Amino acid sequence: RLKAAGAVILGKLQMTEGAYGAHHPKMPTPVNPWNAAYWPGTSSSGSGVATAAGLCFASLGSDTGGSIRFPSTMNGLSGLKPTWGRVSRAGVFPLAESLDHIGPMARSALDAAIVLGVIAGADADDPTAVGLDVPDYATATASGVRGKRIGLPTNMIGLDADAECALANAADGLKRAGATIVDVALPREFLEASSDWVALCGAETAVAHEATYPSRATEYGPILAGLIDHGRGLSAMDLAKIQFRRAAQTATFNRLLASVDLVLLPAMGKSTWTIDELAKAGRTPEIVASRLRYTAPCDMSGHPTLTLPGGMTADGVPVGFQIAGRAFDEASILAAGHAYQQVTDWHLRRPPVIAG
Repeated sequence: RLKAAGAVILGKLQMTEGAYGAHHPKMPTPVNPWNAAYWPGTSSSGSGVATAAGLCFASLGSDTGGSIRFPSTMNGLSGLKPTWGRVSRAGVFPLAESLDHIGPMARSALDAAIVLGVIAGADADDPTAVGLDVPDYATATASGVRGKRIGLPTNMIGLDADAECALANAADGLKRAGATIVDVALPREFLEASSDWVALCGAETAVAHEATYPSRATEYGPILAGLIDHGRGLSAMDLAKIQFRRAAQTATFNRLLASVDLVLLPAMGKSTWTIDELAKAGRTPEIVASRLRYTAPCDMSGHPTLTLPGGMTADGVPVGFQIAGRAFDEASILAAGHAYQQVTDWHLRRPPVIAG
């Protein structure tokens, strides 16, 4: 669809093994252009690095638990995880079929809107791609946020000072753009969803790799292999309970979005990670769930979210936040992102590799 619309496809970019959380030990890891000591974000690492470094207008990423949003926040980009079913997944090897999303990563909300308008829509090769009309997302960004009620959660946990600052900047910028900021409480089901995500993703990944794992397990890196092993150990009852809780999580978030138009969320509780910090932290299911606390729930429910830059650390690394919205209302999220970027300049900043 991008080619048909006249886009120039430059090439392929490095991503993590199987679109999970780590690069295969035999493959190089993309370098964060803001600071080489910092994590570039996963799984769409190459997309985040290439776009931030000015190698392309925009890139595509996949998001199963945060894989568009993590590289976007770590590289200072505007990355959109659309509603599940908004963009076809035909031709994409799955990580987890019911959690996988495809979306754009760009320097601004407007640029992301331009790309989404091209790639969204029904596809005969993907029965889960919905047949709803595709709005003119780029034009819709001009609608702004005046009169919109945007929720700011008061019960967030595990946020560091930079993550809190990015959310405060987001609320201030959107208020200056005309929105009304409203205190809300995130449902308990939302805050607990990432634990179920780890198990469900593991089970669905095991299905996706059934033809090659464990028969070719020695060719797998340890992180992806560990996820598959975790998934293979779950029972049918475990998965049934997860699906019940998933339905409840979706319903409670829908109720929250019935009271406000949009909701602000952190991109990550710990705003940035160095490569050394990640290596020392480990990857038990509990640790993974804590990292995905604010991203995985919208993969579980399918709600759209847009990650935007909202600050910088003392080390000069971007810090992001999310705007989440109702299913298939990407237009409102992108309009809010564009309005925010009209009164802030975080998205205009460039990493040292191209800034000087």
